[in-house]
Amino acid sequence: MARGEDKFDRRKRRLRTKLKRLTTRPRLSVHRSDRHIYAQVIDDVQGKTLAAASSLEKDLRASLKTGGDMAAAKEVGKLVASRAVAAGVTTVVFDRGGYLFHGRVKALADAAREGGLSF
Repeated sequence: MARGEDKFDRRKRRLRTKLKRLTTRPRLSVHRSDRHIYAQVIDDVQGKTLAAASSLEKDLRASLKTGGDMAAAKEVGKLVASRAVAAGVTTVVFDRGGYLFHGRVKALADAAREGGLSF
């Protein structure tokens, strides 16, 4: 039986190979840890980050109880969506990075959709 990190790596690799076929759109990449959540809109063709947000930012830290809960994920999703729309990006491909589409990852995705991104 495979260990947990092996299953994660397989999901991540499988997801990234599918996303590489869709290089015409930027990628909304999500990373989560126990204490914080991070999101970036990346243009893989140019190799540049177009917009980014995390629960470590000072204005979010002051308003949030903790950086690792659903409320933090929603705020980061709204913030990264507003920054991406300001940068001229409205359609992205969602890269959950091997995490299951559940909980904080889903909350971030839903908030990004409400903020103006479509995927």
